[in-house]
Amino acid sequence: MSDTDFKKIVYFVRHGESEGNAAPVFQAPDSPLNAKGKEQAISIAQRVANLSFDTLISSPWPRTRETAQAIAKTTNKTPHYEELFVERIKPTRLNGKPYSDEEANALWKKWDKSLHTSGLRVEDGENFDDIIARADKALDFLKNRPEKSILVVGHGFFMKTIFARVLLDTSLSGDNFRNFQARAKTENTGLSALIYDKVLENFSWRMWIYNDHAHLG
Repeated sequence: MSDTDFKKIVYFVRHGESEGNAAPVFQAPDSPLNAKGKEQAISIAQRVANLSFDTLISSPWPRTRETAQAIAKTTNKTPHYEELFVERIKPTRLNGKPYSDEEANALWKKWDKSLHTSGLRVEDGENFDDIIARADKALDFLKNRPEKSILVVGHGFFMKTIFARVLLDTSLSGDNFRNFQARAKTENTGLSALIYDKVLENFSWRMWIYNDHAHLG
């Protein structure tokens, strides 16, 4: 695809494996990359060095920040940190709790239901309405950026939310959102992309690449 074929392209990179990904706990926002994740970050950094993009945007959480910093070293791009791209917000009481904690598991199940049930709120966690609204804001933010080519370092669930919104558009419901999240797998440092160009009669987003992780061997 040549530079004249689209109006804008946005690459998405999921962060490298974190300590919270590998541990049997409900991952907290402050979970950093583990040793494997740092190696993965180097691998994706070497890969995206071959891409042409104008700006580097990242969630400010440690695991995305570390991944973005690895990419910055190979691309000479300074990361810009945006809260819009953080992972789904869990109820605070869940963060860092082990899966073996029965009370935490009960809370997780209630909160997980709220992620695909409009109007249901569980403590201070995000719900379906919140995360879809945030995905809409993220897409508008990216569309309105002046750059033609952007790379975003983010998180698995929220990136899949963005892709679900693009693919399902106004037909997105709690049920098909839940099914999409369950069936659209992402690998740590998987590379995906959306393009913004003319679809039928109007300009719109569409998926171009999803979860390419060839750099992991």
